Amino acid sequence: MKRIIFLSLIFCSAVVFGQNDVPRIDLQTLDGKTFNSQDMSSESAVTIVSLWATWCVPCLKELDAISEVYEDWQAETNVKLYAVSVDDSRTLKRVRPLVNGKGWDYTILLDTNHDFKRAVGAATVPMTLLVKDNKIVYRHSGYSPGAEFALYEKIKEFSN
Repeated sequence: MKRIIFLSLIFCSAVVFGQNDVPRIDLQTLDGKTFNSQDMSSESAVTIVSLWATWCVPCLKELDAISEVYEDWQAETNVKLYAVSVDDSRTLKRVRPLVNGKGWDYTILLDTNHDFKRAVGAATVPMTLLVKDNKIVYRHSGYSPGAEFALYEKIKEFSN
């Protein structure tokens, strides 16, 4: 009996700690090319992964706010942002025009089946993840004005 309990604890621990890995999910670029989610991360830099949708006002406010300081963030920390749209087939046609109109300098990826969203456990958007070495090191749900400054502090913390 003790052995079963011990093995169960080991299994549960592996499941809990394994959830911090970036899942291996194929996403689409705006150009229709396949992009594997594990290609977002590098060993030398922190990566921001922002799950968003065209119909999500807080998502748009967050990505707009980051856009204003993104160039400085990149110069100081070498951070890169992947904006993963969770728009489904009904709203997908709005993504490209919205991105073009906003002028965001992010890599835009499409998760139309919500596979990536489910795999990272995002119940709602916006969901912001910081990734380093293919590990999710920080996650934040929601957006309020000024939250981008707290995010930048986390980026600097994990960049060291």
